Amino acid sequence: MRILIPDAQFLDDAEIERAAAGPGVTFDVHRAVRETDVPEASWRACDAVICYHVIQYRGPWLDRLERCRVMVRAGVGFDNIDIAAAAGRGIPVCNVPDYGTTDVADHAIAMMMALTRGVAAYDAQLRADPVGAWRFDTPPLVRRVRGQTFGVVGLGRIGTAAALRARAFGMDVLFYDPALPSGAELSFGFGRTRSLADLMAGADIVSLHCPLTGETRGMIGAEALAASRPGQILVNTARGAVVDLDALFGALKDGRVGGAALDVLPVEPPEPDHPLIRAWKAQEPWIAGRLLLSPHAAFYSPSSIVDLRRKSAETVMAALAGEPINCVNGVVPRHG
Repeated sequence: MRILIPDAQFLDDAEIERAAAGPGVTFDVHRAVRETDVPEASWRACDAVICYHVIQYRGPWLDRLERCRVMVRAGVGFDNIDIAAAAGRGIPVCNVPDYGTTDVADHAIAMMMALTRGVAAYDAQLRADPVGAWRFDTPPLVRRVRGQTFGVVGLGRIGTAAALRARAFGMDVLFYDPALPSGAELSFGFGRTRSLADLMAGADIVSLHCPLTGETRGMIGAEALAASRPGQILVNTARGAVVDLDALFGALKDGRVGGAALDVLPVEPPEPDHPLIRAWKAQEPWIAGRLLLSPHAAFYSPSSIVDLRRKSAETVMAALAGEPINCVNGVVPRHG
């Protein structure tokens, strides 16, 4: 068995992956930024590929996967893989949806709390002026979270975990997820809306936990933000392109949206000249204390990385044994 990792995001020689895969498996590890950085022979010789987020696995390049019997995305999102093209070549694509569930949910709640309790704003103000800024009433978004409505877009694993954490803070929970069967909300005791507009109008905080698809790309745009409850806080730990950054800039600038906490952006790292990023960096008075950024880090903890790497290798081995898990394109793997 030969497993190719073209765009590895670790520095060792696949020690965790080798331990999970067991004897008789060879790992071909690269740290490429484009597919052409990996020797063509490596693509043609592999039985499986573990894909990170750097390379775009698309189109004719997949023809080089002559022996490949499975592609595993080391992560939850798989928008950098053309899963239909892989299916057309008989290659199942699997993901690892459960490695960082609690970490992302924790991060979403932490970002919400940092804004609603003014933690980040207090720290920034005191760093600039420890004496003059010794005031409790300066952050613009401080509020009591108990009794607020926490809105979730996408009630999957992470969305559910975030919703349960919000409820533990005494918040009401409302969600929008057209893919969830009717009645699922009864098992949680959450409120459900049948439209995004109703969710936006009904929630004080909206936390995004949906995948990036053709339907969700730009979903939080001008129309959705126009429906927002005044003063709403938007939290995005899902995919950056779900939010139209230009529309968010406008909604923050005119005061319709109270604040935003973004772990993900449409372009990463951010474009320094985007009006929103430029205003945030300069801490222009209108945005001070209203925008919080983190560097696509919600998934991260040392424990989650170990889980991700181990589960990626286990998912490969399960598929090669003819027992695929978490397949996202409906292909049954070929036996060797």
